[in-house]
Amino acid sequence: MLPLSLIDFATVYPGETPRDSYLRSVEMARRAERLGFSRIWYAEHHNMPTISSAAPAVLISHVAAKTESIRLGSGGVMLPNHSPLTIAEQFGTLAELYPGRIDLGLGRAPGTDMKTLQALRREPQDAERFPSDVVELQGYLGGASRIPGVQAIPGRYTDVPLYILGSSLFGAQLAAKLGLPYSFASHFAPAALEQAVATYREHFEPSEQLTEPYVIAAVNVTAADTEEEAQEQSERVRRARVAAMVGRGRELTEAEIDMLVHSPAGQQVLEMLRYSAVGTGDDVRGYLERFAERARADELMISLQSPSTEESARSMEILADAWALTTPSQRPVS
Repeated sequence: MLPLSLIDFATVYPGETPRDSYLRSVEMARRAERLGFSRIWYAEHHNMPTISSAAPAVLISHVAAKTESIRLGSGGVMLPNHSPLTIAEQFGTLAELYPGRIDLGLGRAPGTDMKTLQALRREPQDAERFPSDVVELQGYLGGASRIPGVQAIPGRYTDVPLYILGSSLFGAQLAAKLGLPYSFASHFAPAALEQAVATYREHFEPSEQLTEPYVIAAVNVTAADTEEEAQEQSERVRRARVAAMVGRGRELTEAEIDMLVHSPAGQQVLEMLRYSAVGTGDDVRGYLERFAERARADELMISLQSPSTEESARSMEILADAWALTTPSQRPVS
């Protein structure tokens, strides 16, 4: 069976503070570690009231200190928001503190809106430097700085593994050229999955980090004890997604949400969730096996789509059992 990993958005639910989300992230990581998941990644987002992972390196350090073995990383750091040296120092610090457990996934999107982009002191054209920034960062982490006289301390010689994140052919081509693993964001941007993976595999050039292509494909999962329960949870998640993205934070009645769901904008939001496994453990396992074959994936990155903490925890357990990550005797007490 392919390795299964998790995306944690550090979600802030109504009436909560970011602190509540961090407590939940720690418990999620501990549970994932016991259940046998390979890694957890945190994404850099800014100015989003329901997502508190704006500083992935800080969150990774906090969770790593309270877990023992699970790999932790960024999915990803939006590199054009930062200098490569700064990221090398941050993740070099993490690698020294938690050796063999840190991943560095890199994206070139801002992770926010245009106004916040300006507050980050970033210009839209900064993304054009992404390929050269990745190479510069790689040099710092490998102890072969591209800038004479400048070293990442900490950072050099840690060789923190890099992953290129993307949802288009650009990331696929860059990952192939640099010989890096490629992670496709099919959990919210499904359109170019097969074409991007084919491009990556066809043009891959071996590197010191990687001799053969390695594809991580993201997919949504809602697992429950019955198919009816899973479908009901999925419907709540989908309606909440439409209300948040199309309703723009307004208080909406159920009838208004119904109208948005059936609007062109609502349907566009739901299309983002095209790759979603919903059902019992057997249902989810069958879907993920078919998805992995379509994506030509070496690893699946799971985005849990449950409407509550308790339902997400149960979904993790069902998925782990169905994917044979654990045996019943290894299952943690809820």
